[in-house]
Formats: sequence, structure tokens, C-alpha cells
Amino acid sequence: MLTRLPYTLLWILALPLVLLRLVWRGRRQPGYLRHLRERFGRYAVRAPTQVIWVHAVSVGETRAAEPLVKALLRRWPEHSILLTHMTPTGRETSQSLFNGNARVLRCYLPYDLGCFAHAFLRHFRPQFGVIMETELWPNLLAACRQRRIPVMLANARLSERSAKRYARLPALSALTMGALSAIGAQTAADAARLSALGARRVLVTGNIKFDITPPEDISARTKLFRTRIGNRPVLLAASTRDGEEELLLGAFARLAPPDVLLVLVPRHPQRFDDAARLVARHGLKLQRRSDDAPVAGDTRVWLGDSMGEMFVYYAAADVALIGGSWLPFGGQNLIEACAVGTPVVVGPHTFNFAAAAEQAIRAGAAQRATDADDGIRMGLALLDDEASRHAMAVAGKAFAAADRSATARTLEMLEGLKA
Repeated sequence: MLTRLPYTLLWILALPLVLLRLVWRGRRQPGYLRHLRERFGRYAVRAPTQVIWVHAVSVGETRAAEPLVKALLRRWPEHSILLTHMTPTGRETSQSLFNGNARVLRCYLPYDLGCFAHAFLRHFRPQFGVIMETELWPNLLAACRQRRIPVMLANARLSERSAKRYARLPALSALTMGALSAIGAQTAADAARLSALGARRVLVTGNIKFDITPPEDISARTKLFRTRIGNRPVLLAASTRDGEEELLLGAFARLAPPDVLLVLVPRHPQRFDDAARLVARHGLKLQRRSDDAPVAGDTRVWLGDSMGEMFVYYAAADVALIGGSWLPFGGQNLIEACAVGTPVVVGPHTFNFAAAAEQAIRAGAAQRATDADDGIRMGLALLDDEASRHAMAVAGKAFAAADRSATARTLEMLEGLKA
């Protein structure tokens, strides 16, 4: 408790600022102002009798959790799955992924103060918990340990940069890592960094994102997209982050011939309108996916302002430029693009997906660009080289299918915890 005391005091002092930030974000994304009571451990939803808790902070973690949640539903058919999130987009993603499944519930995880954590655990009484990737809350994990609720960190990744930040607070990091009952790491490097910070029972289980498969109706939905786009070469800028659209749009406006269509899909929906304004600033004609209309021949940018259609955007594109990698955000998941056979170009910043990015490049499924200008040039060159695109498509599908066993390994570890 003494080790966590300064951390807890900082949370108490910061809570008013956290709430102000929530209100500020709610001005642009009203979802932040809904279900506010849940962020303080107060829940209106009735708790099922037997609960497995899975925490997925936002969109990426929620999509990564999809194969695991489906496996948990099959393995323990008498249990309900409680998915917790910290962002409205994460919550909306779980709604779209598991819509209509009465056994999957969703709510916000409370802020990390002991009273809120205990209220959450008292209400739902989970038999065990799974935290996806890197979202660790010291007071919540301490409350779980006190209540003898085993918690596993699944699909765990820890970059060198993040490991250095954790190492600045060695006592708190060791206490937090030690409160986890097990860790399934994506790579041996992740496992080593986690162990160095005090984690125990760390096994390399692989990346669950390899187990994500395209939806069953992907062919029909892709055909619909391509019908709307027409017979044009398509560059996709996927899951772009703040500042990256400016770079990519500038390069596209200077370098791309008029027949090439850029499909631009910002990662966060609250930035759709900002992206639209950027397109106009660069003098490029824009249409929105939400308009549900055929793309005109003189439209240069099609804004992907929809949720739950990332696989379809990838499948409908000829080449995908992966967002988060053009500025130092660490990159986004490229496995989905490879799984549908779309050639991939990544930027220089892929430290959050370092292993997957390097494996894809070695496999011939992806290429690395030095900056946004170089990325657009590489994408345009691939559009003119059908043989290279075909080779990368074949390599991408093989790469994505090569290691689809991480979910099974994770489930095996969880069975040990439940026993």
C-alpha cells in the first residue's frame, strides 16, 4: 500500500483535471459524456451469475480481443463476457463486433482509485480477468489480488521506450507486474522486458491479431465498395493519426495522377471533420463514405467516416499505407491488410508493432518508406506494377496465416488460472 500511496494521491489530485478533460473531449465526441457513473464504479446493468472479465481499452485492443472473446464463449458456455473499455470508440467497436450476443456485456472501467475498483469488482464479481496488451492499473490489480481474482495480461507488448518509462518507478512497476497471475507475451523481446520489470510466469504466446479473420460477408461488401469506387487505382491511408493526414495529403496532391483515388480513414472518428477540412485545404475534391453515393470520376479523396469496416477498406484497396507509422506514434496493425492480400507500405515508426512489421517486410508482404512523400511514391509505384502487387498479396496472405495459434495458447493459460 505504501508503494502505491504516492500514485493514489496523484490520482486524487488529478481527478478534477481528468473530469475537465473528459468534458472537453465530450464537446467533440459526445460519447465521452455518456455512462459517466461507470467511470466511478457505479453500474446500472445487472451482473450475470458467472462473469469472465476482458479489458480492452480502445479500438485496437477491442479488435485484438475478438478471437479470444469468441474462444472464451465457446470454452465456457455458461459464462457471460464483460468487456470493459476506456473510450467510446472501443465501446462502439465491441458493440459492432458482438452485436446481438446477449452473453457479451460492455461498460467503462472505472478510474484507478481503490474505492472505484472495489465497487466494480463487487458489482460484477468476475471469476477471472484478462487485460489486453498494455493497460495496467496498479490499484485495480491490487484490488483483484486482495479479492483473489486471477488476472492475466494477454497479447502483451512492451516497447523499449515504454519499458524505460516503467523502469523509472521500479517499486510500483514490480508491485503492479507482480499482481498479475500470468502474462502471455507477443514476442520473446516483450517477455524479457516484462520479466525485467518484475513480472512472473511470463510465456511467449504470440500475437492474437494473427487470429483475426475477415468477416464472412467480406466478398459482398468489398464488391459493393468497388462498384461505388469504379475502375480506378486505389491507395488507402488506413488508421491515420493527428498530423499524418497533412503529410500524406500534401504528398498525394503533389505526386498522384488524377485517376488515383485516395481512401482516407482516420483512426479516431472525432477527427473525421478535421480530415475533411484538410482535404479541402489541399484543393482536393472530397466525398464521404457516409454519403452512401457512387464516387465521382473527379473525386480525389474518399473519406472513410464509418466504423466497423476496416477489413472492407483494406480488401477494396490496391495498396495500403498504414497509419501511426508516419509520425512517432508507433504504428497500427498491418496484419488485417495482409490477411486480405493487400500490399502494405509502412513508415519509419513501427515500434509498437516492431516484430509484426519486420516479419511482414522479410516475408515480402510489406515495404518500408522513409517518410510520407516516400510512402506515396512507393504506393504509386506499386499501383503501376501489377506483378509486384500480386507477389505481395500472396506473401501477405501466407504471412497472416503463418501463426494462428496465439488464442489457443492464451486459452490454455487461462484454463490453468481458472482451475
